[in-house]
Amino acid sequence: MFAAVILIGAALLMLPISAQERTVTPFHEALFTATSAVCVTGLVVRDTASHWSAFGQAVLMVLIQIGGLGVITVGASFSLLSGRRISLSQRGRMQEAMSAPKVGGIVRLTGFVIRTSLMIEGIGALCMLPVFCRDFGVSGIWKAVFHSVSAFCNAGFDLMGTPDMPFVSLTAYRADPVINLTISALIVVGGIGFLTWDDVRTNRLCFHRYRLQSKVILTATALLILLPTLYFFCFEFKGGTLRERLLLSLFQSVTPRTAGFNTADYTSLSSSGRGLTIL
Repeated sequence: MFAAVILIGAALLMLPISAQERTVTPFHEALFTATSAVCVTGLVVRDTASHWSAFGQAVLMVLIQIGGLGVITVGASFSLLSGRRISLSQRGRMQEAMSAPKVGGIVRLTGFVIRTSLMIEGIGALCMLPVFCRDFGVSGIWKAVFHSVSAFCNAGFDLMGTPDMPFVSLTAYRADPVINLTISALIVVGGIGFLTWDDVRTNRLCFHRYRLQSKVILTATALLILLPTLYFFCFEFKGGTLRERLLLSLFQSVTPRTAGFNTADYTSLSSSGRGLTIL
């Protein structure tokens, strides 16, 4: 099923309607892009905004959503929406896909994941909407939705490039608190995992009742954001206003958790800064 989604995505991206210039995209480029979208890696060989049309971008967003939530989870959601009964074997596959500790309650958990994901992506899009509409007009609506899905799924695909300046990611918004904080929050919330969400929902602030997995994830996430932020602020980003330095430092600490976005030019970082990012 995983391979089928990638191949279908590649076939759709090869269609002339998927490209801005209405030409056929070579198979190897379409396949690479579809694989990157489903595997939510953010690596591209063509600038997303300047090469792909609105249709091609929509295909990419669907592939990112499927990859971010998981093929099995998305397939199960269609079964839930259609009212079909989920068999025991399907529940077992859902359990494995979500790394749930038991089969019992897996359907409820899947429904919770789908609803919460769409709600968080919607909130993220609404937060970014005023900024993107200010800069891009009506097309800012699409940019807000696309970037919200891409950030929540930790995909790293962006629509900021132009034919003259491709692959710029979010560098134009390096000092914008709305875009920086919204994208950062979406990356963290989307990256901590479904079971951690369920722990937070069930146990609220009673941290001692969380699963060991959730405790490790939340503690490690906090440390891996705080400590690099301090390093980047003190040693890498010494120019600009205090707000810009803080936002740059925070964003470059959050995005290495496989998010794929950047607001700073990585080539301008010192070897220590690049090494910390790799680590």
